[in-house]
Amino acid sequence: MISTFSFSLLTIITLLLQCKERILYNAKTDGYRGIWYMNQPLDNEYKFKYSGGLATYCAKHNPHAVYRPEVNKTFFCYGGTDEENSTLLHMVSYYDHATGEVPKPTLLLDKQTTDAHDNPVMSIDEQGYIYIFSTSHGTSRPSYISKSKMPYDIDEFDMISATKLENGQLVPMTNFSYMQSWYVPDNGFVNFFTRYNYPANRTICFMTSPDGEKWSEWQRIAAIRKGHYQISAVGKDVAGSAFNFHPDIESKPGLNWRTNLYYVETHDSGKTWQAADGTPLELPLTEVENPALVYDYYHKDLNVYMKDITYDHEDRPVILYLTSKGYETGPKNDPRTWKTAHWNGKQWSIRDITTSDNNYDMGSLYIEKDGIWRLIAPTETGPQPYNPGGEIAIWESKDQGQSWSKLKQLTQNSEFNHTYARRPVNAHPDFYAFWADGHGRKTSESRLYISSREGSVFRFPQQMSKEMQKLDKLP
Repeated sequence: MISTFSFSLLTIITLLLQCKERILYNAKTDGYRGIWYMNQPLDNEYKFKYSGGLATYCAKHNPHAVYRPEVNKTFFCYGGTDEENSTLLHMVSYYDHATGEVPKPTLLLDKQTTDAHDNPVMSIDEQGYIYIFSTSHGTSRPSYISKSKMPYDIDEFDMISATKLENGQLVPMTNFSYMQSWYVPDNGFVNFFTRYNYPANRTICFMTSPDGEKWSEWQRIAAIRKGHYQISAVGKDVAGSAFNFHPDIESKPGLNWRTNLYYVETHDSGKTWQAADGTPLELPLTEVENPALVYDYYHKDLNVYMKDITYDHEDRPVILYLTSKGYETGPKNDPRTWKTAHWNGKQWSIRDITTSDNNYDMGSLYIEKDGIWRLIAPTETGPQPYNPGGEIAIWESKDQGQSWSKLKQLTQNSEFNHTYARRPVNAHPDFYAFWADGHGRKTSESRLYISSREGSVFRFPQQMSKEMQKLDKLP
């Protein structure tokens, strides 16, 4: 095992040379630093289609954190980097709820890119083994699955030689994108993900595994026109996916023109699929008009950006998404409207929450035990207006999304925009949302944050001199 080191370019190069025969580092680092990333430069004051501190990016990656009451810890992973933001490092750590401290994080591997689409996600099985899914943006880089050597332990991981069924044969599984991994006790892993060019540019898929090593055949959910972005969740007795689609018409080609809202679900681990009203579905879906369609935004000329999905106490889906007039950053595509679509047992109830100023503002939806709905998201204008993120706020609905009120603004007078506020699995009140910040218009450092359910905000230490350290509470 490699000893503790500081993030510097020389150190990373040295480690690469030392570890060229292996992929995993299993090394301790000296603090918490998030990756800064941008996509599609623009010739205007906003600089990029989207950008910023994207350690907890993207909405189609899930989960980033899991609370386990057996050890009273929230385990989490994120996209880290070195001091020069020169590479994407997959980082793993935990928050000890008994002490309010975090250890020095574990550097799992170097993804050898600065593309935050390769960020990791996490799942934990019923024995407490931690699985890290190291995703890839498309097929040009390999993907990996790692498993902790010991339950509830982040110090050392082994690489899994994962396989999948293909035409009745076990073959290596070395590439997947936009992974969402849910562990269901007594059932195993239920994963939603994307495969490029299968046959659509972004074909959304589903697979299961009892052990994280041997995976089922990849099942295509939808391949409409140029493909999809999906978000997913599991309930008490259901697993489901909500997604949009990419048109292929000349005036609106490809992924920047995502639209429509669809939903599918399974109650038997993918053996059969249905729409929310129970209509049986034959997958993959290939037509724009189909029984899974929740709402037609295509003919309203609106883009649809997927944010989050969860289930209410009756196992009915609630989808969080945002609509806008187009993909370009800036005021011309206002309003960016946050919405929920809730299946109430008879029909989809679609309601507005609020507006914000960027398509890639991202937050999470919570349904509390008392039935109250909460949204934690960067809905307030930040220091880089019209770039992704802003100031984080908590919104609340006591009538299942019919009306909303802003309870509290969590961050204010910030140096950088805050964004991609993520909901942990089985979220503990003290580690309720997890996000990062970063400058919206130029490369910057990126800090990591959590908030409590009541709205206290804490920042992770960027430099650590001790093995365990408390977070810094924001004023």
